[in-house]
Amino acid sequence: MDRILEAAQAIATARRTKERLAALAPEIAPRDEVEGYEVQRALRDLLLPQFGALVGYKIGCTSNVMQEYLKIPHPCAGSVFERGVHESGVKLLVSDFVHVGVECEIAVKLSRDLSPGEAPFTAEWVGEAIEAYLPAIEIVDDRYVQWETLGAPTLVADDFFAAACVLGPAVPRGEAPDVREVAGRVLINGSEVGKGTGADVLGHPHNALAWLANHLASEGKGLHQGQLVLTGSLVKTVWLNAGDKVTMELAGLGKVEAEFT
Repeated sequence: MDRILEAAQAIATARRTKERLAALAPEIAPRDEVEGYEVQRALRDLLLPQFGALVGYKIGCTSNVMQEYLKIPHPCAGSVFERGVHESGVKLLVSDFVHVGVECEIAVKLSRDLSPGEAPFTAEWVGEAIEAYLPAIEIVDDRYVQWETLGAPTLVADDFFAAACVLGPAVPRGEAPDVREVAGRVLINGSEVGKGTGADVLGHPHNALAWLANHLASEGKGLHQGQLVLTGSLVKTVWLNAGDKVTMELAGLGKVEAEFT
């Protein structure tokens, strides 16, 4: 069997059974991030029946605080599936995750395709392709025996902690503030536990979107009209307990809430 597919099947089995993923066997573990993304694409095909269509992407490690936390000095991308997208106010079961956490994000919805032939993309270019911004809770899942020892290629292969997201109402681009200046804060059960600004995301969330468009173009792939992109966390990941109520407030974009029961 192809080692890329074998790695994807091992990860898919762990995702479906909610068993913590240990290090993959050396003969199938992705040797670098290029192979990690090959495994991720194979994994996506295996997960589609359970999680629904690919509706967008998440970008991890776009802020200094997250790069230092994960000890990975550059952005990484993962998949967003249709059945993992929820509206503000949703109640979710902690038991649906292995070890659930949340991050405060500025999401974007695209108004046009960003085709690989248009690369290289700049922040200004991709900014013109944004239809709307949305306040977002990215839901991440520590599905691993010990993520610190897995390495970036395997984390990339497993969608880089991606699990789901919760979205607040969309704000059309023409009505939104400069997202670089947007201040976000995380409230757990009403108490602030983290805060940051759009500038913490690679200097501007549009820089993260340009990184993703260029990354996909390097694989011969593009972004598409209507797709959702989570541009990266303004804060360090907050790990949750059953009963926690999560609120993300993003000044000028609104707020988004979820409860984990």
